[in-house]
Amino acid sequence: MDVVSALRTFLRVAQTKSFSAAAIDLDLTQPAVSRQVSALESHLKTRLLHRTTSALALTAEGEQMLPMALRVIEAVEALGQAGCAEAAVSGKVRLSLPTPLGFFISDRLARLLERHPALQVDLLLRDEPSDLVASAIDLEVRLGPVGDSSLMCRRIGWTTAFLVASPAYLKGRDTPRAPQDIRDHSCICYSRGGDGRSWSFSSGADEVVLRIEPRLVANNSMAVHRAALAGAGLAVLSHILARPDIEAGRLVKLMPDFPPTRLPINVVYPSRRNIPLRVTTVLDFLVQAVRDDILMSSAAPSPTIPMASTQAPAPDAPYFLPCG
Repeated sequence: MDVVSALRTFLRVAQTKSFSAAAIDLDLTQPAVSRQVSALESHLKTRLLHRTTSALALTAEGEQMLPMALRVIEAVEALGQAGCAEAAVSGKVRLSLPTPLGFFISDRLARLLERHPALQVDLLLRDEPSDLVASAIDLEVRLGPVGDSSLMCRRIGWTTAFLVASPAYLKGRDTPRAPQDIRDHSCICYSRGGDGRSWSFSSGADEVVLRIEPRLVANNSMAVHRAALAGAGLAVLSHILARPDIEAGRLVKLMPDFPPTRLPINVVYPSRRNIPLRVTTVLDFLVQAVRDDILMSSAAPSPTIPMASTQAPAPDAPYFLPCG
C-alpha cells in the first residue's frame, strides 16, 4: 500500500466530508477513494471514519490522525522541493481572508497566477476564524490578537478604518467631532467575531471604547458598506471599502483626529516546518501586497498621508512567532 497516497486521500475525504467530492478533487473514482481509506484503516488497525448512507464523520482516532497526516504530506512535498533547486510552484493553496482584504487581494492575484501557471488559489472570504486543519486552509488572515497558541503567526501590517456616513445622512444633523457625539446618531455595526456593539477610537495618546446601541447590525462588511452608502447611519469601514467613496464624495470621513483604533493584520498557519513552496509563494505575495499599501504597511497610530498616496515606506522587518 502507498501510505502517502492513502493519507492524502484520507485528508481530502475528511476535509470535504464526502467520498465523491474527494474523488473529483483527486481525479480518482469513488470506489478507488473508498478502497484507499479502507486500506489505511487496515494498515493502522483502527477505524478513521464513521460511514452511513447519508453522512460521513471522523472517529476520535480520525480526529487525532488529521494533523499527523497533514505533517506527513507537507514533509513529502518539502522533500520534492529539496530535490530541485528550481522547483516549479504548483498545486492549490487555500487562502482565507476577511472580506475587504479579500477584494483587495483578488484585484492583484492575476500577477501571481501569471508568474506561476501551475499554481491554483482557492480564495475564501470569511469574517470569522476557521479551523485550519479541518477546512484544509493553508493560510488565514486574522485581524487583532490571535489567541490560538497552537498556530504560527506572522504580523504583516495594520488595519486602517474610518468612521463614515453619507452626505444624505449628515444633512440636517450635527457632525460628530469626538466619540461621545456618536451617541446622538444612528449606527451600523459589523458583528465580526462578536456582537459588534463596541467601537474603539484612538487619538494616539488616548483610547476610547464606546458601547454602541446600533439601529442595524450585519455580519458582513459589504452589507455595512452598502447600508452606509444608502444613508442608514454612521459606520466604521476598512479603508479598502471606504476610500474610493470618500474620494468620490459618496461618503464623508468623520472625526479625523480620533480615528478607529488600528489592529494588527496577522497571517496564521498550522506549522512553520515543511511549508510547501506553493504556500510560501502565496505568503510572500500576500506580505508584499499588504506592504505596498501605505495605510496597511505603516505602524503609526494614525497615518497622516494623502488619501490617494500609494508610495509605501520601508516595511518593518517580518517576524514569526507562535500565536497566543
